Amino acid sequence: MSKLHIAWATFVLGLSVAGANADTLPLPQNLSGFSTHDGEVYFAESDAREAYFPLASNFLTQKTQAYCGVASIVMVLNALGVPAPPVPEYTPYRTFTQDNVLNEQTDAVLPREVLARQGMTLDQIGGILATQPVKAEVHHAADSSADEFRQLAMSYLGQPGHFVIVNYLRKAIGEEIGGHISPLAAYDGKADRFLILDVARYKYPPVWVKTADIFAAMNTPDAANDNKSRGFVLVTAAPVQ
Repeated sequence: MSKLHIAWATFVLGLSVAGANADTLPLPQNLSGFSTHDGEVYFAESDAREAYFPLASNFLTQKTQAYCGVASIVMVLNALGVPAPPVPEYTPYRTFTQDNVLNEQTDAVLPREVLARQGMTLDQIGGILATQPVKAEVHHAADSSADEFRQLAMSYLGQPGHFVIVNYLRKAIGEEIGGHISPLAAYDGKADRFLILDVARYKYPPVWVKTADIFAAMNTPDAANDNKSRGFVLVTAAPVQ
């Protein structure tokens, strides 16, 4: 990948994170920040990055500490170009926001008052996405393997209009501390690392994480989901009927 393409990728992400707090927490040694030298190398040699630019162009900060799932879903829906509801302050333009993506249909999956207290589970990500014209495949890590995850996620990230959302335990990769949700944007096979566009941008920057590490962080029980394991969701546009 040329230096021009690397510079452009950094510029696009820079536009997206301009409003984020720069006072983020230090990263553990097993993670590499996107804007570091190693992070740029991983992006330059990445094998699958079709998701990067659509997501970077729609990069959000979660509006509350419980809204990581909401922000991730909104990013993916806007990146897919799914027909969006109106936003009064943007009339006549339409886009998904962390407010209008939630409605009576999503309340049947996860009431907003519950979401505000405890966030979202892996299965609830799939349920909320199912209210939109998309195809969402929920994969619990306990029912998968690191190799299967790598192959599926790499395949999706290498195709236009295909996205991956991961649900993982932060402390399992050395971060602070609980369950979290964010989309993946790229994969570098040489380093065997995935790029997470962390929606808690006030807390951590986008990071490159080893496949084994992120899979182990997904393969953790979630008490809010009957102790089922966390995992990942594959998302693409629904097939035309």
